[in-house]
Amino acid sequence: MKLIEFNKVSKTYKNGVTALADVSVSIDKGEFVFVIGLTASGKSTFIKMLYREEKPTKGTVTVGGLNVGKIRNGKVYKLRRRIGIVFQDFKLLPKLTVYENVAFALECVGMKEKDIRPKVLDALEHVGLKHKLRSFPGELSGGEQQRVCIARAIVNDPKILVCDEPTGNLDPKTSKEIMDVIESINKNLGTTIIMATHDQDIVNRMKKRVLLINQGLLAGDYAKGSYKAK
Repeated sequence: MKLIEFNKVSKTYKNGVTALADVSVSIDKGEFVFVIGLTASGKSTFIKMLYREEKPTKGTVTVGGLNVGKIRNGKVYKLRRRIGIVFQDFKLLPKLTVYENVAFALECVGMKEKDIRPKVLDALEHVGLKHKLRSFPGELSGGEQQRVCIARAIVNDPKILVCDEPTGNLDPKTSKEIMDVIESINKNLGTTIIMATHDQDIVNRMKKRVLLINQGLLAGDYAKGSYKAK
């Protein structure tokens, strides 16, 4: 069984806009996949389907054996425990320290403090921020804040890390550093990475699998691809 599978997926919003049309694609465990496309191409809808922010109008989205569209609202948390999510705008809690921001993800699922601490320290080690655990978000650079977000996303050992434009607010040097962290997570932890991006330099440099979405259609699926949005 594939880790992620889209089977003839379409999504039409209430305003009549069709964001995805008959998309079929599968992703194996441990893959690193870029999702590219112009603004309003359907890329964001594709990403949101993975963690059930959106549901398909037609077809099925299966993540880790779960039919995402059939998960009841009260059970969505079970899916999201399997998935780490990194956003462009960080979404850190400004009054909590780095340690507390990362620990919060585990406190929400009822984990005990004695079990939380080693997992938080391990996650911060992976992103190179163990020395900043007592700092507050406002004391960090943008790149450091994004590293905290990544640590928070991986602290629960998810099978999948979904990254939605994680370098969109960062300069090229910092973007490269963030991508090195994400690639290390893929290689060293075996985490499957699905990343939406507009950053041509990153896609062209890393030569990973590329899914091109254009006007709601899966217009290309390239192994070791480059940025070909059109």
